[in-house]
Amino acid sequence: MNKFIYVDNAATTSLSKKALSDMLPFYEECFGNPSSICTPGSIAKKAVEEAREIVAKCLNAEPSEIFFTSGGTESDNWAIKGTVKRLREKGKTEIITSKFEHHAVLHTVNALEREGFTTKFLDVNENGIINLEDLENMITNNTALVSVMYANNEIGTIQPIKALGEVCKNKGVLFHTDAVQAVGHIPLDVKENNLDMMSVSGHKFHGPKGIGVLFVKKGTKLINLLEGGAQESNRRAGTENVAGIVGLASALKESVKNLKQNYKNVKNMRDILLKKLLSSVDAIRLNGDLEKRLPGNINVSIAGIEGESLLLLLNEHGICASSGSACTSRSLDPSHVLLSIGLKHEIAHGSLRITLSEENTIEEINIIADVVPKVVSRLRAMSPLWDEMASSTGFIEKMNKEKEAVLSYL
Repeated sequence: MNKFIYVDNAATTSLSKKALSDMLPFYEECFGNPSSICTPGSIAKKAVEEAREIVAKCLNAEPSEIFFTSGGTESDNWAIKGTVKRLREKGKTEIITSKFEHHAVLHTVNALEREGFTTKFLDVNENGIINLEDLENMITNNTALVSVMYANNEIGTIQPIKALGEVCKNKGVLFHTDAVQAVGHIPLDVKENNLDMMSVSGHKFHGPKGIGVLFVKKGTKLINLLEGGAQESNRRAGTENVAGIVGLASALKESVKNLKQNYKNVKNMRDILLKKLLSSVDAIRLNGDLEKRLPGNINVSIAGIEGESLLLLLNEHGICASSGSACTSRSLDPSHVLLSIGLKHEIAHGSLRITLSEENTIEEINIIADVVPKVVSRLRAMSPLWDEMASSTGFIEKMNKEKEAVLSYL
């Protein structure tokens, strides 16, 4: 494969060499089933439990609170369905979430609505932040669960999770967070953040795909999502993905160990690139909060272009980015996340998401900063929409004024 610049790390990350090395024995000589009593099975079982201890330590949880799943989607489904279906018999049929959650949450609550549950959706402000008072006012005696993502997968906004969790704790309501984008990238402590449940996915922090975690606080009861075996303390049936579990734990341990340095380096590259893009492109806006933001996330909307065309041309230059969630990349509709923060359809359609990791370099940043303005100019030269926007009184000036505010902060 030809050399490319990969800046779509919110979609997935490369597998770390350490994680791969730790996984390989469990595909080869240590291939036993952890449920078997023979020696190969015992070796596999020991590896699973050691991995559970590593993950628990990284999250400041207890090993008994860590349950391995197939990924973030399963963890979200289990946390939400397992909670509300258990509490339905107590008359608690209400779910609270936000308008810009990942579809693993939104589609789950939609499915539950068809079963008679009610969902209330929290608004977010123009930067993608939830108002604590809105949550306080929304919780009722019928509320079974509040589920709010830790950090948004598209615009990188980090929610005030600790404060949201405290509201839920004071109201006696269970609190779940989808922390798929946050774990391994920012400091995270399940106890400090008042969490009852938290979803994790290995491939977002240089672990393997197809493996995840659901943290379930001790004493929190869930109905099982999967039945069939006694694995995961009788709570999640299915033969354990031993190699995947070992790889997830290895990658998480490595990410947490290097978190401070990686955070600093990635944020520095992000700010350099963001400054270059804002300085060289007219009518461009940053989406999301600049300060309360994941270190590697840049999400911009560029007036007068279509996001898919931009991505295709960037790909021709060997730059692999995205316009939003990988789970909706085939959709022609504008991002629900961008619409939820108040963007108009025509602006939301021209979005570009660049998500960096510690594997990126300043040399790559400079290439991206050089290529993007050229591609934007090419697309705008062919766009009747851009001609219409450019001739609109004050339109470009308004967007440029907004970006100048961001530049002054940088």
